Amino acid sequence: MARHRICLILLNQVLPLDFAIPMHIFAREAPEFYEVRTATADGKPVDVAGGLSLIPDGDIHLARDADTVIVPGYGGAATERLDPMTVGMLRAAAKRGTRMVSICSGTFALAQAGLLDGLTVTTHWSLCDQLAAQYPHTTVDPALLYADNGSVLTSGGVTAGVDLSLHILRKDLGASIANRVARRIVMAPHRDGQQAQFFEAPPIPPADDAVAAAQQWMLASLGQPITVAQMAAKAHMSARTFHRRFVERTSMTPLVWLHQQRIGRTKELLEATDLTVDEIARQVGLGTPPNLRSHFRRATSITPTRHRQLFAHH
Repeated sequence: MARHRICLILLNQVLPLDFAIPMHIFAREAPEFYEVRTATADGKPVDVAGGLSLIPDGDIHLARDADTVIVPGYGGAATERLDPMTVGMLRAAAKRGTRMVSICSGTFALAQAGLLDGLTVTTHWSLCDQLAAQYPHTTVDPALLYADNGSVLTSGGVTAGVDLSLHILRKDLGASIANRVARRIVMAPHRDGQQAQFFEAPPIPPADDAVAAAQQWMLASLGQPITVAQMAAKAHMSARTFHRRFVERTSMTPLVWLHQQRIGRTKELLEATDLTVDEIARQVGLGTPPNLRSHFRRATSITPTRHRQLFAHH
């Protein structure tokens, strides 16, 4: 049986873990099934974020006979424009039916090549807004660990690349081999791609203007019913003006933002306290335990109890 050929495309300032994860899982743990080669645009060494350099196996022509092309994350991905040769190679590989995979910010390379239009994808949570703004025909879901669109797969930040690599192993070779590799690398055998990336809540600006002041008031009043009219009153604006100004500031409606803060506060209380779900539901303004569980699962794809099991540190 011929080995599955993988080509890793190393872009400038490649992130060390993003590169090491597929090398370790496919080349080291499953070499009998995968032949892994590395390539840069011109075959010359590439700088690694953090100060090292890597010598590739060759240039991007190595991707011509690859079954899978993987683009690890790289520094400056949201602003760096790829050279035409690399973009052309990615497009040509996809056109041939090659499986295209990105890890972390490598998603931007696939997007530049026009491979993500009409798809739901993910990348590191801190870059999702930029990806969505730059590529409006792509649906960006910051909560996903990874997104599998068949021939195009993307992963969230850094170690989510492990989840995606194990997912690929499971698709290619079955659960038994994927589980064996997971045990060897001391990793949970399977985390569904729909499970949320566990990202920090965005910082709330100091109350130095009307919108920020309303945000601070909302955070202090999460346990109470809050209407847009009340928010607008705190900002000394009409409801319509406040709504417009809020969307301009946050790229989301006031009620969506408020709901995100309630879910974020729920996570904090699950992780740092022994409060019951009933008590947490009251504190964050989600009413009843069933209502909290429903909203929490919709937002994170896991239950409050499971979140506490994974992340409680008290």
